[in-house]
Amino acid sequence: MNPVVLIAEELAPAAIEVLAHDFDVRHVDGTDRPALLSALSEADAVIVRSATQIDAEAIAAAPRLKVVARAGVGLDNVEVPAATARGVMVVNAPTSNIVSAAEQAVALLLAVARNTAAASAALKAGEWKRSKYTGVELQGKTVGVVGLGRIGVLFAQRIAAFGTRLIAYDPYIQPARAAQLGVRLVGLEELLREADFISIHLPKTPETVGLIGEKELAIVKPGVRIVNAARGGLVDEQALADAIAEGRVAGAGVDVYAKEPCTSSPLFAFDNVVATPHLGASTHEAQDKAGLAVAKSVKLALQGEFVPDAVNVQAGGVVAEDVRPLLPLAEKLGRAFTAVAGGVAASVTVEVRGEIVNHDVSVLKLAATKGLFSSVVEEQVTYVNAPHLAAERGVEVTLTTQAETIDHPNLVTVRGALPDGRTVSVSGTVTQAGPREVIKLTEVDGFDVEIGAEGILLFLRYVDRPGVVGTVGTLLGEAGVNIAAMQVARREAGGETLMTLTVDQALGADLLTSAADSIGATSASAADLRDE
Repeated sequence: MNPVVLIAEELAPAAIEVLAHDFDVRHVDGTDRPALLSALSEADAVIVRSATQIDAEAIAAAPRLKVVARAGVGLDNVEVPAATARGVMVVNAPTSNIVSAAEQAVALLLAVARNTAAASAALKAGEWKRSKYTGVELQGKTVGVVGLGRIGVLFAQRIAAFGTRLIAYDPYIQPARAAQLGVRLVGLEELLREADFISIHLPKTPETVGLIGEKELAIVKPGVRIVNAARGGLVDEQALADAIAEGRVAGAGVDVYAKEPCTSSPLFAFDNVVATPHLGASTHEAQDKAGLAVAKSVKLALQGEFVPDAVNVQAGGVVAEDVRPLLPLAEKLGRAFTAVAGGVAASVTVEVRGEIVNHDVSVLKLAATKGLFSSVVEEQVTYVNAPHLAAERGVEVTLTTQAETIDHPNLVTVRGALPDGRTVSVSGTVTQAGPREVIKLTEVDGFDVEIGAEGILLFLRYVDRPGVVGTVGTLLGEAGVNIAAMQVARREAGGETLMTLTVDQALGADLLTSAADSIGATSASAADLRDE
């Protein structure tokens, strides 16, 4: 049975097409609460926009749920902490509307500069009053950009084409980066005093709410025009209305409000205010991009792969293409480590060596942590809840990197200290076999090996002597277990030896114990490295 993807609101046909081949796509009206809760009972993933509430009750109604996807940027309608507690991944489409939002800010700025909305309304009412709606040019003016994030940068790049001078306030960007964009960094007060136009592009946080209020509007350059297409509440609406009424502010373009939906605001009383109902993301392109982005994220999540746009994953963010093949390697090493160790370690270090460390490899620690607990707990282990499982059990997982390696271009090792004082390690690499990438184990607890990290792996440790391989092969053969690959590694003739076997099916505990007893093994373990 294919995983069920529940679509609770309208989604672009192209996005549905991404999911249709691999999943059972179902539809429900997300605003019909009883119908939503009923449909969630069989859902592995749910995709919403802004009208569907995915709260703790909804998550509790979905025992199979693995991912909640919001086809948009905001997550006000998704209870992220409740999802995280359940190990449910939450994804959104953080870059889907950035072009549309930047263009909306430009549109508002131009409309305010040229009194476009008021002139249009007057003409439609039968008035031809050209002089009343005389505006100003942008060329040669100073535009202040408050916030140089992704949208702020896009806005700055577009408004620069009008021959403007750009200044910006953003305490979290380096001056060199701003200089590359042709923007001069200044303090907020300096920006307010110098700018002929101000456009705000900040997230809404406790620190940014009310950032532009009565005090700030008292020091602005007379005749400034202000645009807010970012988040409601960043500009105090009443204070802005007062500044417009007093003539200190020549006009404003507003797309967002402290409380939405908003149909009443002191700003609506002014002809020189262009007000729109939160249209920043309201383009066909942005809606299609959002749907496609979350559909791809859902597909990755349900296939057990890392999802860059997961908002509740500790190592979220873009993963370099060169790093991606090491994700399944790190996870399988975590699984193999737990099998060889025979339990949970007190502390674990994920060591990454080779040229790969020139990239951000922090996600490999997360992947290894996921693998460490996959066979330890009954609940589903995901990229979301793996760090919580480690913290609950007091397991500290750290990451170390080293540019140089031996024998392999890149090498990942999972090394841990056990409660009894022993240290266990498992290493591996990814090699290219024609067009196919092959994941291999290269070391198990100090023994050099070279065997594919796939299927069911058995690890038998014993004292080297003749006939052991035949004994194990015969016993497994009689039990109907086929051996796909085998390797024997020893420290010296007659010394401690490790036999590693890949078999086609899982062994019961009794059969594994019998195999160990038949050769006098000092330890025996099995790791399930099959792809999930």
